Amino acid sequence: MVGIAAKATEDRAVLGIGLMLIAYLTFSFVDTTVKWLAVAGIPALQLAFMRYFAHFALSLVIVGKDGFTRDRFNSDRMTLVILRGAMIMFSTVFNFFAVRHLPLTLTSTILFSSPLIVCALSWPMLGERVGPWRWLAIMVGFCGVLVAIRPFGETFHWAVILSVLSAISFSMYLLLTRKLAGQVSTDTMQFYSGVVGVVALAPFALATWTNPATLVDWLLMISIGLWAWGGHQVLTNAYRFAPANILSPYSYSFIIYVSFWSYLLFDHLPDRWTIIGAGFIVAAGLFIWMREYQLAKRPNPAPLSQ
Repeated sequence: MVGIAAKATEDRAVLGIGLMLIAYLTFSFVDTTVKWLAVAGIPALQLAFMRYFAHFALSLVIVGKDGFTRDRFNSDRMTLVILRGAMIMFSTVFNFFAVRHLPLTLTSTILFSSPLIVCALSWPMLGERVGPWRWLAIMVGFCGVLVAIRPFGETFHWAVILSVLSAISFSMYLLLTRKLAGQVSTDTMQFYSGVVGVVALAPFALATWTNPATLVDWLLMISIGLWAWGGHQVLTNAYRFAPANILSPYSYSFIIYVSFWSYLLFDHLPDRWTIIGAGFIVAAGLFIWMREYQLAKRPNPAPLSQ
């Protein structure tokens, strides 16, 4: 990757948007590959372990590139760093179990309620006030989740609960990342995310290990961690070329990607309720993004009642 730009320009913003689209395309490969292998009979915990094993190996190389000194692995916020790693691990495990039973379009729709959960929890966890307009957007978004999952309908599947838990865990991961930003290096946080995933999941993966049936499935299983790590690297670089208030809306491209893969590989298109629910969630997320963007442009933004 090219070096960090001193100042984002319009051309670099376009590059950042391009990288954002590539990052979420890469993330769509992860969920699609996991669903393919899960349907083929590979246990979810084994797939989750493989995702973190590659993450850990690559992060170890990066953290240790300047020498394996003790200060490279230390932090005075270690409890929160470990908790952050546990949250992203739980999110991965819940999601990998869910995608075996649910359409990718539904799991991705539920996952994108995470920005709404982050906004709702930012006051108690980070002391960031949330005004009435954003609370209204949060409620609209959660209504969208209810429309998508139809908790009292005949088509309700218990795996939806796992998908919701995945979104909640991912939201906690995002909040902890925001809390630790500027206090702990990104490389250190990435390294311990890999450590937590490998250590916690290894016993379960070994106990349920199932060899893939074909060479292609072996290669797909190995690729899960590479896609996940690569996606995060591209995403990080996207934010080097453009600010979050420009890039955030493009994260919804993930829903488009998984809809395409879901139709191409599993002959499934989202039903009307999933589409309507996704519309509510995306609209609510974009409204919150727009309000934060407007407040950021004010000379002295008032955080209490927006």
